[in-house]
Amino acid sequence: MAIWWIRRDLRLTDNLALQAALSGGGAFVPVFVLDPHLLAKPAERRQAFLFAGLRALAQDLRALGSGLLIRNGDPVEELPRLAQELGGLPVFAEEDASPYARERDRLVGSRANLKLLPGVGGQALGAVLKADGAPYTVFTPFSRAWKALPSPTPLTRKPLSLPKLPALASDDLPNLPAPANFPAGEQEAQRRLDAFLDGPIYAYKAERDRMDLDGTSALSPYLRFGMLSARQAAQAVRGAWLSAPTESAGAGAETWLNELIWREFYLSILYHFPRVLTESFVPAGKLIHWRTAPLDLAAWQSGRTGYPVVDAGMRQLASLGWMHNRARMITASFLVKHLLVNWQEGEAWFIRQLVDGDPASNNGGWQWTAGTGTDAAPYFRVFNPILQGLKFDPLGAYVRRWVPELAGVPDKYIHTPWEMPAELEGAAGCRVGVDYPLPIVEHNLARERVLAVYQQAFQR
Repeated sequence: MAIWWIRRDLRLTDNLALQAALSGGGAFVPVFVLDPHLLAKPAERRQAFLFAGLRALAQDLRALGSGLLIRNGDPVEELPRLAQELGGLPVFAEEDASPYARERDRLVGSRANLKLLPGVGGQALGAVLKADGAPYTVFTPFSRAWKALPSPTPLTRKPLSLPKLPALASDDLPNLPAPANFPAGEQEAQRRLDAFLDGPIYAYKAERDRMDLDGTSALSPYLRFGMLSARQAAQAVRGAWLSAPTESAGAGAETWLNELIWREFYLSILYHFPRVLTESFVPAGKLIHWRTAPLDLAAWQSGRTGYPVVDAGMRQLASLGWMHNRARMITASFLVKHLLVNWQEGEAWFIRQLVDGDPASNNGGWQWTAGTGTDAAPYFRVFNPILQGLKFDPLGAYVRRWVPELAGVPDKYIHTPWEMPAELEGAAGCRVGVDYPLPIVEHNLARERVLAVYQQAFQR
């Protein structure tokens, strides 16, 4: 008899917490607690995806004879109360890396019999360590160590049937419109994984940076809420790598696996160094003199910087709650390096907007871009948004999709519309400076400015 406390593991396949909760037989209570602390944070799209995923999970549970209990309140109060209501049942849950989750679990564990199991990553949190027991802070050796570790246990199968849910009071889920571009649920996650493994993964290395192509898996929202387990994804991709028809195809699968391991790396960093959520990982990052530029920040947020590839990325984010990974790097670099705005402003905006917004990966990505994180990009690397557009959206298809006022601009000027001769503006249907903004900062001047500021901080 046990309680399965669902958090970031909205799945029945390969779920160690679920398996442990079922192992003793008897009463089985799947419960999700609507935590006011988490729901108070503005993230409507991500919350809508979560609620849609919970409805899909409830349907899957009912199909097996059970159901889903919803409780609204502080988990520190709700879980011990529920456990006591059921005669002191143990509570099984999947571990998490964030400081809030770990403190919450400590408090719940002090009042109830809470048992945490691995599952948020492919390996247990804290399992990938150096020989001296210290955590890795550089990706490449972490990746080698991660790959060398065996999977903790074999993948667990979806149950064939479940005990009936006891008659208990249950609250309602909030009714938010689900994101149309990301149907929620374990079945959709499995479908997307299968479709990606059916061919696109083998072109991943060649196409993943092309913003005008559908070269990515778009599985990140499903991994974020555990509708797909990281272990299953890693095992499936390793299988695709081993069975790849050519060396280049195998390189595609290997590259995607490495991206999954970056997720594991940032989970490990957050687990061992929780301070990264409030400060730069490297001391020099705390010495950078950022600009206070609310108008520039607003232009970046709304996709009105005058740099087409930057604006396309930000408008894709506003429309879908998701952005191509290359666009994430370009837009993040622009805010930090061109506008010299604190990376934490961008981190906060992304976590508010992204369906797949995850504290570990989001923080790791922003600190990498800003050069303030562990194993980060060199501080003197400044992406040129014009060259990035030409390289990764060569014909401007991505820009034209998300910045429709530039749809008629000739290919020659699609990434530099301010260079378009005045006599072409009429045919293009776009007057630069009127219909579409001029660049809010000149690239070379921005580069000189940020290098001077960073040198002052990093060379002290």
